[in-house]
Amino acid sequence: MKKILIFLVLFFGFITNINAEVKRITSGNENAKITIIAYESLTCSHCANFHKDVYPQLKKDYIDTGLVKLEFRHFPLDIAAFNAAKISQCKQEKSLEILESLYSNQQAWIKGSTIEEVNENLKKFLINRGFNINYEDCINNKEIEDFVLNDRIEGTKNFKVNATPTIIINNEKFEKTLNYKNLKKTLEKLI
Repeated sequence: MKKILIFLVLFFGFITNINAEVKRITSGNENAKITIIAYESLTCSHCANFHKDVYPQLKKDYIDTGLVKLEFRHFPLDIAAFNAAKISQCKQEKSLEILESLYSNQQAWIKGSTIEEVNENLKKFLINRGFNINYEDCINNKEIEDFVLNDRIEGTKNFKVNATPTIIINNEKFEKTLNYKNLKKTLEKLI
């Protein structure tokens, strides 16, 4: 009886884990006055530059102080970005950490002349970084795949996104050159 009970707990725990709702990757206070949506592609060098040059100061001045919530939304520009987006969504409690690591080390995993080579480099990168992820399960998860594709569809439909990164602040497309100075000017007007 005890073995059956343990089996049921493990089985239903496993089922619950597989069917857990895919959650948006966010940084900051859920109830912040300002919401920034960043449509990004994990193979986009401009997106990696945003994470390197703009995001740290934005995080320090606005996100960590509770004024801004940043939502990362997927807008994959190629199959490598699509696979990396699925990976970033796969381990919910580590999603932000994985996303940040993929951007800050983009050149370490993005190399290869075929998608198979890029996938292999992505797998190796995740192992070397200590992210305990079942790569094949993540890549083949239909719920995560739909979630990523829906981000792209909604971005195009709702905000006319056609390039990355595209920044949306309180449902208004940010049309200025994306740097911290311009972002700060816009945010200060909303506070």
